[in-house]
Amino acid sequence: MILQMKNIRLTREKNKILNNVSVDVPKGSFFVLMGPTGCGKTTLLRVAGMLDKPDFGEILFKGTSLPGKGKKLLQTRRKIATMFQSPVMFSGTILSNIAWGLKIRGVSQVEISRRVEEILTFVGLDGFAKRDASTLSGGERRRTALARALVLEPELLILDEPTTSLDPEFKRDLLVRLKEIHSITGTTFLMATHDFTDALAIGSIGAVMREGFIEQSGSMDDIMFKPENHFMASFTGLRNILHAEFIGSEAKVKHLTVAHAGLKHGSGFLAIPPEVIVLSLSEKATSERNRFSGVVQSIERNGTTWDVTVDVANVSLIAAITTGALNELAISPGSSVHLSFKASAVHLF
Repeated sequence: MILQMKNIRLTREKNKILNNVSVDVPKGSFFVLMGPTGCGKTTLLRVAGMLDKPDFGEILFKGTSLPGKGKKLLQTRRKIATMFQSPVMFSGTILSNIAWGLKIRGVSQVEISRRVEEILTFVGLDGFAKRDASTLSGGERRRTALARALVLEPELLILDEPTTSLDPEFKRDLLVRLKEIHSITGTTFLMATHDFTDALAIGSIGAVMREGFIEQSGSMDDIMFKPENHFMASFTGLRNILHAEFIGSEAKVKHLTVAHAGLKHGSGFLAIPPEVIVLSLSEKATSERNRFSGVVQSIERNGTTWDVTVDVANVSLIAAITTGALNELAISPGSSVHLSFKASAVHLF
């Protein structure tokens, strides 16, 4: 592990910002810290970057516990670079902005010129060296801030909400560039975001925070497809989240019996992704264990698909279907339909 934070606690004005948080960041990984605004992500990144000191807990960099102050702490901090959510540009050119950290480290002017020119090409800002930093667009400022961090050749790069407030085109471009840079350099990236789609696009491993706690951590696939509780299911975009009583391989949702592929007993929740539910006008012969009939309550567009809400024994289920399927079915609110889905498609938590 390049970075380990163990049992980190931090309180500000009697508010617990971080409450016994533990995170392991593997060397060379693209680790994404996710969670809603105000959950403590930025504070944890500041602790990781050794900019804020926790009230309690231990921070290890490459297996060595760090002191609270002194030369050793400074030496370690110089192996870490941070790109803040709202990067501040100093007065002057892009070149002077990017060279700032190198000058502090006593790097020669010849080496500074070489490294700045190289990094400008790397982040897609060729020919921008003499541009006044005050003239930059939001996306260009983020790229300049990224270049200013990367030019230091850090072992750990910390990124705090790098795509916030960018228009879709700049956002996609920055995400692609970040993924490319990570792949080329092998630098460990630790990024915070409240946007789960951003995390899925570039992360390999991560953790989800809520109210100063870590709710779940692991691979992006585990976080996406194996949510451990109601909050996680909701955060990852699962819908049709229903309270259930589990009896072996079946679950009772009110008067509805749902078959699943697990083995569970007691109370909990299940989720049925709308895209796995098949709608038809008549009951079809199928191997799917879950087959129900119901009445359409509403039909609403959701991007390129349609959400069809169906009342099944007083349980509302949403099915996502294409425009072609909707036209073929020719259904409207009040229509009778049949639903089917596989037991293996049901998520349990």
